[in-house]
Amino acid sequence: MSAHVCTVSWERQGAAFLDRRFSRAHTWRFDGGAVVPASASPHVVPAPYSDASGVDPEEAFVAALASCHMLSFLWLAAGRGLVVDGYTDEAAGHMGKNAAGRVAVTRVVLRPRVTFVAGTAPDRAALDALHHEAHGICFIANSVTTQISVEPSH
Repeated sequence: MSAHVCTVSWERQGAAFLDRRFSRAHTWRFDGGAVVPASASPHVVPAPYSDASGVDPEEAFVAALASCHMLSFLWLAAGRGLVVDGYTDEAAGHMGKNAAGRVAVTRVVLRPRVTFVAGTAPDRAALDALHHEAHGICFIANSVTTQISVEPSH
């Protein structure tokens, strides 16, 4: 099996620390060279200690689930001879208390909108089945206990 790595870096930059009044802005560096500005969510840590322009871990989690579902879907569609022209997902993660009573991303709703080359679109039942199968083979969905629902636009 493969390993997937990311370097997460943060520096205090002279700010006080013990009073918790320090920036949560940091960076994610990936092996392909991508550098992503990241921060705590402004919903959790207010500005100026968070940076709303950075990706927060909760957003990244939702994006990872949506991206994995999309990649699984595209792979399955190609294998069935379905030519996808576009794919957009307005995914949303919802915080709540998990079974242990801890705050968590307890629910993610994926809302994929798929366009196909004219004349190749599957019917609604086949499209729903394709999304169901994509969810079943998504590595990230298989790795978490978060409730994930797929609500495709038709």
